[in-house]
Amino acid sequence: MKGPTNFRERMGARLNPGQWADLRKRFGWGSLLLVLGVALLSSSGIWMQLGVSAVVGLMMWELARLTAWRHPEFHSPRHPVLIAILAGLVLLAMLELPGNWPMLLVVIPILVGMPGTHEHERLPFAIFTAAILGAGYALVVMREVMGLPTVFWIVATVVQSDVLGYFVGRKLGGPKFWPSLSPKKTWSGTVAGWVGAFVLAGGLFGIGCSGASILLIGPMLAIAGQFGDIAESWLKRRVSAKDSSDLIPGHGGVLDRFDAMSAALLLALILMFFHILPEIGG
Repeated sequence: MKGPTNFRERMGARLNPGQWADLRKRFGWGSLLLVLGVALLSSSGIWMQLGVSAVVGLMMWELARLTAWRHPEFHSPRHPVLIAILAGLVLLAMLELPGNWPMLLVVIPILVGMPGTHEHERLPFAIFTAAILGAGYALVVMREVMGLPTVFWIVATVVQSDVLGYFVGRKLGGPKFWPSLSPKKTWSGTVAGWVGAFVLAGGLFGIGCSGASILLIGPMLAIAGQFGDIAESWLKRRVSAKDSSDLIPGHGGVLDRFDAMSAALLLALILMFFHILPEIGG
């Protein structure tokens, strides 16, 4: 068999264009999400609360569809929309009411959503609902308490882990990290995310923006984000779904984009409560 005869053919064979076929769409919509995300994080007060509540509502709409949409006999067609609206309103109440007790309000959308969820998916629905609302709560609270630089660091840690995991994993390939749950995630991409988080933390430590604890906390947040991604992959496999929805071309749904961020935010919230979350520039 005759092989590639010129430079372009050799490079095409080496780069395997089909491997990167979705890159342009992912980059375009990813850039738009980045701009919107920066605008949301840069806001404060009621505007940030409304924005985060809207994102949480979209994630809950997708979750309700994932856990019940294949069984319409269990719910009305309006069920996912109603759950989304309720979740957004509950998050606003959690943020506006004083003290920490409003976090208990997460049980409201869980209890209301249970009857419309397939009996085999009720426990995952409850766990993911608590995680989604908790992550939204964490984002707003940390923005107000820890400040914008700290939130940007958390977000950057998760984003770089996702980006490095995508590019390094596709370029180097190798053994799969957890093939039964996430067949595209490789060890090479996973470790690249940890290294990237350490390098980012090291840079902030080196210029005096944080203490040495960031060198440990940074990779921990990246790992939490990766397991958030795996958890959502597990849920999608349970219900035989490829994406949580098709709201974001090239990326799937809102839940697909913010699963890792949600897990990292939950870990950061726990660390903040125990006063061990590094404050950037503090």
